[in-house]
Amino acid sequence: MMDGLDDSPDLLAEDENKPRTESVDLTKDDTLAIDISDALSERDRVKFTVHTKTTLPDFRESEFSVVRQHEEFIWLHDRFVENEEYGGYIIPPAPPRPDFDASREKLQKLGEGEGTMTKEEFTKMKQELEAEYLATFKKTVAMHEVFLQRLAAHPAFRKDTNFRVFLEYDQDLSVRLKNKKEKLGWFIKSMSQSVDEVLLSNQKDADEFFEQEKGFLVEYHNRIAQSTKCADRMTKMHKSVADSYIKLSTGLGSLATCENTELDKVFNKVSECFEKSRKLEARVSSDEDLKLSDTLRYYLRDTSAAKDLLYRRTRALADYENANKDLDKARAKNRNVQQAEQAQQRACEKYEHLSDLAKSELTDFKKRRVGAFRKNLVELAELEIKHAKALNQLYRNCIAQLKEDGRGGKAQAQ
Repeated sequence: MMDGLDDSPDLLAEDENKPRTESVDLTKDDTLAIDISDALSERDRVKFTVHTKTTLPDFRESEFSVVRQHEEFIWLHDRFVENEEYGGYIIPPAPPRPDFDASREKLQKLGEGEGTMTKEEFTKMKQELEAEYLATFKKTVAMHEVFLQRLAAHPAFRKDTNFRVFLEYDQDLSVRLKNKKEKLGWFIKSMSQSVDEVLLSNQKDADEFFEQEKGFLVEYHNRIAQSTKCADRMTKMHKSVADSYIKLSTGLGSLATCENTELDKVFNKVSECFEKSRKLEARVSSDEDLKLSDTLRYYLRDTSAAKDLLYRRTRALADYENANKDLDKARAKNRNVQQAEQAQQRACEKYEHLSDLAKSELTDFKKRRVGAFRKNLVELAELEIKHAKALNQLYRNCIAQLKEDGRGGKAQAQ
């Protein structure tokens, strides 16, 4: 047995088993509360149990649950995107597809390399990879939950018929994946929008609010994308340091077993110190991934959704201006004037309606974004301080114990 190092429970043991969930602030509304109460991971899919509690009269019951798969979440997201009634809103970004292939591949490689490492090192590495797999699974569940909660918190989205069907219909929605023709159609539509965005980039907007928002969101999206890459690299480096501590701890532990002098105690204590350092470093990596990387990644997608809103409004503005030109031509030729006036009126109403909704949505987006970043960055700073203090305390205790054992050894020698 290795002699223990003293830990301060408030620094090292605190939050050991506390669940780590996705941090995206949402306005609390008990009239429609949604959570994912359970999730089952299978080889090629994840089944989510969506639990709903509501006091709204639109639902048949006040509390119910259904089982949904990722494809059904994407189906629901597409229903909002394709509905022109929601053109003036920021559509919450669809949750990312569950991807556990990287973790499974690492576990497979670890199994193949089992013969090249000690049993203790293999066990620790396996525990780390299993913890990584579990963290990925929990984040996947959290992102699907946040998507539904965003919809439930929105005054317009929560009333959508497809949303109610998704929450309430207790059978399989029979959603299939897109076939090749549909995927090609989606790709062409995406490319057409990209080309259209370039063509509309020089569209002059008389409303200064939207002109400023357009420039800001383009720049902000580029910067948050770069910040996300940097945060991912930082998190990966902390994880690499934690993995390195496993090898150090295992190596020193092995030395202690074959050392017949007083050094065996030294090796054991330092080995245990590195093992505890590994847990702390892994926790630092996990906290940075949750509070920083995941927040950046989420708002990268949310900013894209806000840019899509501005595109739809700019498209409506261009259509309105074209309708004005068509009306002028019709009046000049005195032909089809009534049809041109009706078309101009519809284009005007659509543009003004989108503008009113978009201004409110973008203002709310700013408040939500600022609040979420402030909350998560403050929490991250507090966690970094806490882990730094714990690591400092751990090393101090280890050094003090080694010095005490050294003085004891000298006294015995005399």
